[in-house]
Amino acid sequence: MKENIQVFDNVLQLIGKTPLIKLNKMTSGFDGEFYAKVEGFNPGHSSKDRIALHIIEEAERQGILKSGDTIIETTSGNTGFSIAMVSIIKGYECILAVSSKSSADKIDMLKSMGAKVYVCPAHVSADDPRSYYQVAKRLHEEIKGSIYINQYFNQLNIDAHYNTTGPEIWTQTDGKITHLIACSGTGGTISGTAKFLKEQNPDIKVIGVDAYGSVLKKFHETKEFDEKEIYPYRIEGLGKNLIPTATDFDLIDKFIKVTDEDSAHTAREISRSEGLFVGYTSGAAMQAVKQLNEEGEFKITDRVVVIFPDHGSRYMSKIYSDKWMEEQGFLDSKSTAKIETIEYIK
Repeated sequence: MKENIQVFDNVLQLIGKTPLIKLNKMTSGFDGEFYAKVEGFNPGHSSKDRIALHIIEEAERQGILKSGDTIIETTSGNTGFSIAMVSIIKGYECILAVSSKSSADKIDMLKSMGAKVYVCPAHVSADDPRSYYQVAKRLHEEIKGSIYINQYFNQLNIDAHYNTTGPEIWTQTDGKITHLIACSGTGGTISGTAKFLKEQNPDIKVIGVDAYGSVLKKFHETKEFDEKEIYPYRIEGLGKNLIPTATDFDLIDKFIKVTDEDSAHTAREISRSEGLFVGYTSGAAMQAVKQLNEEGEFKITDRVVVIFPDHGSRYMSKIYSDKWMEEQGFLDSKSTAKIETIEYIK
């Protein structure tokens, strides 16, 4: 008798095909319709699952990787988790150089997935030997049988989203998408998705989200790298103090900057209004939508897709912690107030 067991061979088969979910309360009164591409539905809870699997499997196809080898990467946390997850299934060692700006939750998750983690100071230049870029490069040089993913300068980062995220959005919107709004860190998500979508319809407007303290927006506008733009900020996985070659600036129509504080409150607002427990970078993406709406960017006929790249579970010690929010001075002036609603019965 033939068995009809519906089962996945392993967790990697769940990567991609994430849902497009209509935003309702967050965009009430806005012109147009707004949809969130919710990447937290990936098994590793972020869009980085896509690049981790694609880059590692391409290295396997080229014969670069063999069982027992070591994969090394720089990460703010989400890419590292995805690489660690893929490494477990495929039998590789995993070493991650992580920015100290990453939440304690992210770092603990990386360790729980069997990765060896080096925590590097966040607010040093990219060429400082202590930076997570340089630490990863040094480890790659020292460890025989290792590969360095190098997501910031890896064309495969773009290809992963060109092959998956772009086609998914095009199909899910029946080709009616008018705007793509996505955060830009390495630039792989926005560049690969935009490349596919603009090949289908060059009139689709692509808007990148940048952080204050990052160089990306000014570089896009002037083609000049301005070190004076760089200063510390809190959002993880958004913006950069260097220019990643995984960002195709020609595919991006414009950038908009968002603040740490607004992005944190907007992430909380998404959770409370839409029931989607999203991360800090998703809050930044939605904050950009709010600002663009105030600028009159959208028309009633527009169909806007905003990528929510991460999950709220990675930020319990940060934006979902009242203590952390108070320490940053973020609870002084915003209406989202404290999330503490517990009453202890004695």
